[in-house]
Amino acid sequence: MTRREQADLERLALSAGRDLEDAPAEEILRWAADTFGDRFCVTSSMEDAVVAHLASRVRPGVDVVFLDTGYHFPETIGTRDAVAAVMDVNVITLTPPQSVAEQDAAYGPALHDRDPDLCCALRKVEPLREGLAGYDAWATGLRRDESPTRAATPVVGWDARRGKVKVAPIARWTRDDVDAYVAEHGVLTNPLLMDGYASIGCAPCTRRVREGEDARAGRWAGRTKTECGLHG
Repeated sequence: MTRREQADLERLALSAGRDLEDAPAEEILRWAADTFGDRFCVTSSMEDAVVAHLASRVRPGVDVVFLDTGYHFPETIGTRDAVAAVMDVNVITLTPPQSVAEQDAAYGPALHDRDPDLCCALRKVEPLREGLAGYDAWATGLRRDESPTRAATPVVGWDARRGKVKVAPIARWTRDDVDAYVAEHGVLTNPLLMDGYASIGCAPCTRRVREGEDARAGRWAGRTKTECGLHG
C-alpha cells in the first residue's frame, strides 16, 4: 500500500469516527462492509459472538478471524467451532508460526509466566499482523466500560501499527447491552462467562474476577500488564 493510500484510509477512519459516534452498531458495521467489501473482517476472541452476529446480519458470510494461541480453554475452542457451524460467517483460524512445544524449546517453558509481553507478541500480535494483511479494515468487540484503558475507544479509528481502519461497533455498549442482545437473539457465548470469568484469554493468564473488580481484572492478575498488545 502506498503512503497516499494509507493517508486516505486514515482520513476516512477519523471522519467516520466523528460521523458514526452516535450510530447504532449495525449501522457502523454496514458502513464498514459497504466501504471495504471483502477487505473487511471481524476478529473474535470467542468470548461471545455478538460482533460476529451483528456483522453477519449486514454482510452474510463475513470473515471472522480467530487467533488460536495454543493456550486457549477448551470452552473457547468449542465456542469457535459452534460459531462456525451455526452462524452465517466464514471463520478463519490463525495460528502462531511455532507450536507451544516449539516455543518452549526456543525460549524455555512457560514463557507466559516469565515474559508475558513476549509470549503475547509471538502468539497473538505477530500472527494477527500477518493474518490481517489482506484487509483494509477490521472490527473488534472492544467496549469502553471494560476497563480504564479502553474508555476512549473510538467506534471507528485508525490502527497506526497495522495501517488499517479499526472498527469497534459496540464501543458504547455496556455489559447489560451485551447481555440483552445475547438474550434477544440467542447469540452463542463462551460457557466460562457463566463460571466467574468476565474476560477470557489464554488459560494460563486468565482467572475468575472477584466481586467489585472490572471485567479485565482477571487477565494477567498480579501484574501491571493489562493488554496483550493487539489493542495498544
